[in-house]
Amino acid sequence: MRRSRFRFSYSNMDSLPDAILQYILSNLTEAKDVASCNCVSKRWKESTDSVKSIKFPRNSFENISDVTASDAIVLKMISSFHRLEELVLYSPFTSKGLASWLTHVCQSLRLLELRMDNLASEEALVEGPLKLDCIGVVKGLETLKLWGVLMMSPPKWDLFPNLRCLEIVGARMDDNALGSALCACPNLSSLLLLACEGIKSISISLPFLEHCKLDFYGQGNTLLSLTAPRIVSLDVQGCSWISVPETSFLKNLSIANVSGRVYMVQFRNLSSLEALSVRGVQWCWDALTTILEQARDVKHLFMKVEFTGNEALQPFPEIDFVEFFKNHPKLQKFDIHGAMFAALCQKNSLKKLETGFAIQCLEEVVITVRSPLNAEQKMNTLESLVRYAKGLKRMVIRVLRMKSNHSSADDFCDDICKFHHMNKHLVHIE
Repeated sequence: MRRSRFRFSYSNMDSLPDAILQYILSNLTEAKDVASCNCVSKRWKESTDSVKSIKFPRNSFENISDVTASDAIVLKMISSFHRLEELVLYSPFTSKGLASWLTHVCQSLRLLELRMDNLASEEALVEGPLKLDCIGVVKGLETLKLWGVLMMSPPKWDLFPNLRCLEIVGARMDDNALGSALCACPNLSSLLLLACEGIKSISISLPFLEHCKLDFYGQGNTLLSLTAPRIVSLDVQGCSWISVPETSFLKNLSIANVSGRVYMVQFRNLSSLEALSVRGVQWCWDALTTILEQARDVKHLFMKVEFTGNEALQPFPEIDFVEFFKNHPKLQKFDIHGAMFAALCQKNSLKKLETGFAIQCLEEVVITVRSPLNAEQKMNTLESLVRYAKGLKRMVIRVLRMKSNHSSADDFCDDICKFHHMNKHLVHIE
């Protein structure tokens, strides 16, 4: 029965008109699937010449030890396609092989994704940049994605006028090399640099950039200057000094530094900002207050900064509860961790409550508590959030493992449990 079903299915495929069979097979993307179809019949092989996208996974040539042999197979396969638009290659290859493939498809290729794998070996120090240089021949690229890149000297790229999306993941770079590469991509609308090591100071000017994620790996002391008047979403990790003078359209901003300090942030206009995330071990207080003052209309605020201070680690100074929420009248969701929550819980913070004071827009609060210190003030702040946030729909309290072994930690946890019991409709403990 199973065999007859297979014959029936095959018979149906074999009886299809050429145009329909060609349409079905042209949608194959895995290299092994295309190769298998080529072996079925001459008719099927001729129908795969319309494949526009091909992908070679990491294990495509696991039984072939000679990389040049796999290069030849790739060339033979892509040479059979009439118009290849997307090439994704994760399997090992040589710079010579890459040059031959790209020369063959350079007129039609629109998306190129390569796993370079040239970071670790000494041979890569010679061969690696050549692989990057080969890419320059595909001038019509719209999307370029590179994994495991060595870019210690400027790649020999003239210009990619149609390139809109550039992604580089896992790289060792030089400031000048990265700057030169970006100059060859003047019309980018999306830029992602993830886990990139070696960048000390970079100035980026991209007039059409809208979405940008920069993750600089290392000591966290990179200097960044970004000129992108159309920027809508910006995510920066590992920078100590950040300057973005044109941000009129910026809606989502995330700044983090887990290895170093954030000394300075310069933004001219954050009036359109809707979501702000600030994270890190240490921020200078001037940098933190500057960005909070500018982001007055933010709707979602995430804060996880442990300490302040220009040099030595220092706790947050007192932050007035009333003034903070008056300065952020549109705040809907507030995700606040230990240090910031403690700053809002100083004993003088709730003395300025005025008749009629209300937190108008706040709907959700997520609070992470790490210490039983000032337990009374913290409980007062929790109660004030419930009392004055008239539209509050949900409060989540995350109690981390208390560092204190004193009985005050147990008492504080008991108080939180009582608070939860009295506000079951709102309060959740995690």
